[in-house]
Amino acid sequence: MADIFELFKKIEKERTPQVPITHIVCGLGNPGEKYLRTRHNAGFIAIDYICEKLGVRCDRAKFKALCGEATIGGKRMLLMKPQTFMNNSGEAVRDAAEFYKISPENIIVLVDEIALAPGAMRIRSKGSAGSHNGLKSIIYHLNADNFPRIRIGVGERPNPEYDLADWVLGNLSKDDIDNMMQCFEATLDAVPLIAEGKTDMAMSRCNGLKPKEKTNE
Repeated sequence: MADIFELFKKIEKERTPQVPITHIVCGLGNPGEKYLRTRHNAGFIAIDYICEKLGVRCDRAKFKALCGEATIGGKRMLLMKPQTFMNNSGEAVRDAAEFYKISPENIIVLVDEIALAPGAMRIRSKGSAGSHNGLKSIIYHLNADNFPRIRIGVGERPNPEYDLADWVLGNLSKDDIDNMMQCFEATLDAVPLIAEGKTDMAMSRCNGLKPKEKTNE
C-alpha cells in the first residue's frame, strides 16, 4: 500500500509545473573549516543566514558550488556558495548562469567589503571589482559587470602596512558578527526588492545601516 501512495505522489509531482529559476543569489567565500569565520566568508555566512530563515539547505554539489533553491519574493532562486576558492568564483557563477540562461542583471552577489565597518553595507546595481578578486573573477567569466552586488562590511585593516590577504583571511570577532547580523537581516529584505527591479529602494533602505554603538554596560 505504501508503494501505491509513493506512486501517486510521484505522478502528482510530475503533473505540477516547475517554476523556472530566474535569479541566482551567490555568496562569496572560501570552502573549508579553516575559513568558516573569516572576513572573506561574509558572503557564505549571509547565504547560511538566508537558508536558516527560509528553512532551506544549500548543500547540493553542482556547478562547482554548494547549491540550494528558495522562493523569495515570489521568484524561484538558486542559492550558491562556490567551492572554487575566492579567486575563481566566476567559474561557478558562469556555469550556473549558462545552464539556467540567467542574465547578469539577475545575478545577486553577496560579498565582503573591507572599506565598510561590520554592521554597515552597500548595495550597487553594477560597477568595478575594486580590489576584490572574487568580483574580478565573476566579471571576467561573465564578461559583464552589470550584476547587483551587496557589499557586507567586515572592517578596515588596522593600518595600510597590514597584509591585505592576512586581514581578509583573519577571523571575525564575536562583536563583528553581532554587528553584521543586521546586514544579514537586511540582505534577506533586499534580495526580493532587487529581483523586482527595485534596487534603488533596496539601496535607500540598506545603505544607511551603521554599526551599533557600544555601550558601557
